[in-house]
Amino acid sequence: MMIDIAERIKFLREKTGMTQTGLAKKLGVTRSAVNSWEMSLSFPSTANIIEMTKIFHVSADYLLANSEKMMIDISKLSSEEKEAVLRIIQCFEAK
Repeated sequence: MMIDIAERIKFLREKTGMTQTGLAKKLGVTRSAVNSWEMSLSFPSTANIIEMTKIFHVSADYLLANSEKMMIDISKLSSEEKEAVLRIIQCFEAK
């Protein structure tokens, strides 16, 4: 299944519980602009793509659907919590 940027934007927006209006406000664009991106009617500017990588904590490659790799920011976790997250990931990778 091929995923495009429109589907990624919608997925990430919904995953974070954000409305189109909420994302639009964070980016300084209209809700209809976000809707157009999600419907593949238009494409976000480079500046908006960069801002979305920060908002959603993902790489540009992931957002642009060039990669299936998703980044998770664990920088605010304690050392013990980071180790626990890494152990969980290793369990899934072993399957």
